This record gives sequence, structure tokens and C-alpha cells, in this order.
Amino acid sequence: MNHLKKSNLVVSQGQKVRLKDIDTAAKGDYGSKEETFERLAALQSRIGELQERLYAEGKQSLLVVLQAMDTGGKDGAVKSLLADVNAAGVAVTSFKAPSAIELSHDFLWRIHAAAPARGIIGVWNRSHYEDVLITRVHGLIDKKTCETRYDDINAFEKLLAGNGTTILKFFLHISKDEQKERLQARLDDPQKQWKFNPNDLNERALWEDYQSAYEDAINACSTKIAPWHIVPADRKWARNLAIAEAVAATLETMNPQFPDVDFDPQSIVID
Repeated sequence: MNHLKKSNLVVSQGQKVRLKDIDTAAKGDYGSKEETFERLAALQSRIGELQERLYAEGKQSLLVVLQAMDTGGKDGAVKSLLADVNAAGVAVTSFKAPSAIELSHDFLWRIHAAAPARGIIGVWNRSHYEDVLITRVHGLIDKKTCETRYDDINAFEKLLAGNGTTILKFFLHISKDEQKERLQARLDDPQKQWKFNPNDLNERALWEDYQSAYEDAINACSTKIAPWHIVPADRKWARNLAIAEAVAATLETMNPQFPDVDFDPQSIVID
């Protein structure tokens, strides 16, 4: 089998990917964690600089979507990505199970309310994709409803993009063996046991169903304006670097600028 070794696979519109063909332990161009320290630090600093310009400019926004299997590293990825940013210009949203009020609306109602305003980097820890993943795996929606939701998601992301939001979607791709090690590590560490939920084992038993649901969602919802990035995530350092590189490159392309002031700074004297 030809395993893909890229550290960040961008799925083109119409491309059909198979997750089992993607090496979850890929390291990109780096041989070890130690080789990435300087590169990651530089990227984090640059992201901080560009985020400040984005916030000051107030004309466009960036949405970063993180999806993964349990223990896939979403929390760690957020912490690494935002290491050097100004918290005032960032909005992190963690989507849990919907409330009764949220369930009484369409599935995108609560999602749209969390979309980043102009000038803001929004980071979603889980997202609207939960409504074509867990709902499908547990039989809460049928195939027709799932396919309709793919269309709704694509239209929703087109709406955001049309209003100045650039969208980056990352699937943090780990292996089942790596998930086992991370779950066991949570059980073994008293400071991490709070993160373990016995129900995680029930979800783990549905591994293949989730892989299939992710494949279909990625293949159906990778568009030109919002393609999916599949990030091998067995190695946390490689995952963090791949995400930072993609975010930094995207912000460079957005090229936010500090606004011009409507006064002459040289004419002002502060006593």
C-alpha cells in the first residue's frame, strides 16, 4: 500500500481520500522533535504579529476548525497555535452536546452564532461537523439527512467566506494504537484522570464507523473555499508544526494591514 507521508495533506474538491492510506505518524521534512523547536517558535511569533494586524485592521477574519477522534490532540493543538497571540483578538469555542434550546433550532443555529467577527481568529474545538459524525454513527440521522447536511455545511461555509472569513479545517489523524496509548496515559496520571470518560471506550469500539463517517464528510465538504487539511497527529510536535505552518501561510496570504490614522502623529505633543 502506498502510504502518504505528507505532514499536511490538503484535500482538493472532488478528491476522494481513504484515511487508512495516510500515515498517522508522518514527520514531514523533520526527523525529530528537537529539529522543530526553532521553526515552531518562529511560526508562533509570526502568527502573533499577523494576528495583531488582523485585529487592528478589522476587515477580515480567520476560522480554524479542529476535528479529531478522542485524544486526537485538539486541546494541545489550540494551546500551541495560540502561544503568542493577543487573547483579545481570539475566540475559542468548544462545542459540547447541544442543549435543549439548541436542539429546537436547525443544527447550524448555534454554530453560526460562534462565527468569528471581523478582526478575530476563531478556533473551533469540534464544530458543525459533529452533526454529520456522531449523529450518523449513532443512527440519529439517516443517509438522506446526512447528505442534505453536507450541502448545508458547504453553503454555510460559502456564506462565511463571502463575508470575509477565511476557513481552515484540520482533521487531526491518529491511529487506533496511538489512541489506546493516550487513553491509558490518562488513566495512569492522577492529573489527567479527569479527562478520561468511560464512555470513550464505547466510542472507541465504533472506530471503523467513525473513520468511514470522517472520510465521507471530508470528501463531501472539501471545497475550493474551505478544503480539509488532514494532519498526521500521532506525533504531537509534527501535528503542531503542520498546523502552525498552514495558519501562518494563510495569514500571510490574507495580508492584514495596520489601518492609517486620521491624525498627524508628529503634530501631537504629550505633556
